[in-house]
Amino acid sequence: MLVDSHCHLDASEFDPDRDAVAGRAAAAGVELIVVPAVAAGLFDATAATVAAFPACRAAYGIHPLYAAEADPEADLARLDARLSDPGVVAVGEIGLDFYPGHPDPARQSELFDAQLRLARQHALPVLLHVRRAVDAVLKQLRRIEVPGGIAHAFNGSRQQAEQLIGLGFKLGFGGAMTFGGSHRIRRLAAELPLSAIVLESDAPDMAPAWGQGARNEPANVARYATVLAELRGDSLEHVVEVTGRNVLACLPRCRATR
Repeated sequence: MLVDSHCHLDASEFDPDRDAVAGRAAAAGVELIVVPAVAAGLFDATAATVAAFPACRAAYGIHPLYAAEADPEADLARLDARLSDPGVVAVGEIGLDFYPGHPDPARQSELFDAQLRLARQHALPVLLHVRRAVDAVLKQLRRIEVPGGIAHAFNGSRQQAEQLIGLGFKLGFGGAMTFGGSHRIRRLAAELPLSAIVLESDAPDMAPAWGQGARNEPANVARYATVLAELRGDSLEHVVEVTGRNVLACLPRCRATR
């Protein structure tokens, strides 16, 4: 099964042609799309998108880049209520982003901590944002154990990858893997156990090498599978089968039919 494990199909960039985007993904062979929310004020948009497309599954969370504008008490209460829905597959997109100029790391950490506790309370895996913050994310995951999940857009070291895998996480690879100059990412994609890898678009962001300057789409995951197979010297069929199975293993609620 070809799966896009991280796609913001609910984003406003898709408002003009969301049906066509979903249709192109289906035509490319993408059978399942995980749609993570990024802010409490956008939870309804996520829910509406998932309701409209049978291939989609919802995750709810507050992205670290929205930490500054979040109302912790009210937004966490809204998140808690959403997570009671048995159709929700994960808590996400949550995590930390220590890129310069982004929200205060302490505020991010407090929000991340609270969302990990909700994930544990609801026995849900998490979809992690880890840009320039893998060690800090690992530190909080060791304090607050959750049922695994996916480290989205992983760009850390081999040692960090192995630590995340040891905590029950899969690692997301997508557009960055398609660039010849992305040596570390491509090496990890080639050398890590295939059992630890999932594919993702992060659409509309993270456009691939062949789409710079254009909006990314979930249909690109089909070509990402080809790139991953080439990097590993593996068959496309095997890569699609295993990466899809990996998503179902770490996000078991995705197995439920609608």
